[in-house]
Amino acid sequence: MAAAAGATSLLSSFTGDASRLSATALSDIPAGYLGLYRQAATTCPGLDWSVLAAIGKIETDHGRSSLPGVHSGANPAGARGPMQFLTPTFRQVVARHPPPPGGARPPSPYNPHDAIHSAAAYLCDSGARGGRHLHRAVFTYNRASWYVAQVLQQAHTYRSNRPSGPAPGTAAAQAIDYARGQLGLPYIWGGDGPTAGDPGFDCSGLTKAAYAAAGLTLPRTAEQQFARGPHVIKGRRLEPGDLVFYGSIGRIGHVGLYIGGGQMIHAPRRGAPIQISPYRYGGDRYVGATRPAE
Repeated sequence: MAAAAGATSLLSSFTGDASRLSATALSDIPAGYLGLYRQAATTCPGLDWSVLAAIGKIETDHGRSSLPGVHSGANPAGARGPMQFLTPTFRQVVARHPPPPGGARPPSPYNPHDAIHSAAAYLCDSGARGGRHLHRAVFTYNRASWYVAQVLQQAHTYRSNRPSGPAPGTAAAQAIDYARGQLGLPYIWGGDGPTAGDPGFDCSGLTKAAYAAAGLTLPRTAEQQFARGPHVIKGRRLEPGDLVFYGSIGRIGHVGLYIGGGQMIHAPRRGAPIQISPYRYGGDRYVGATRPAE
């Protein structure tokens, strides 16, 4: 009863606008999975991405588990893939709600894109739509009160409704919020993002789009963005929203968006998704920073 009461007390926090990412979410959830959780949650009004992420964490540690059934085969209960679907359940869900393009064909419970979108659809059909019966939806996923309590508690650690960094509504805050929304998208050389018809971004395409969302126009390339300034004086503390640059003077090759806590959001290279990394991330030599919103 104590676990059930605890789970019930958390339900009130899963209402209203979609939650912000907590520091725990940023450090624990792989960028590709984080993007999928956030994308899939939008297909079910009222379902917060953190609930999907919590299920992914508890079931397989976001696909990192090496136990049977995660990447091939099945566990002793017959569950498969990163969201641990029983085969009949997965088939029923994808028949009613085919996953959007981007996964396997035919849909596979081992494919993270297909599994996470199918989990969102299953929860939605089970009561999560509109947040009306979230407890029932999670219970349907795994019929145990301890499981519901664990999922809701984990989801609570992944969400933070407290604004952090720059004041809400400022250009820096809007740029960061936009960039966070692109986490998990692929690196595309010359990419300007989905609104421009590209599936992803390159480094300067991401920073340009982030500040465009805040109403500020930046040049297209990292070199041009560095030249535009205004530059942060060497030795002065970085602020969330600053752009951080790498390479050498006259040959800037990379740019990221600083978000605070020594971290940046960036599109690092071919084959890697948009992600959060330490701003001194071990790539090209750090050159300096600019403050576009100043």
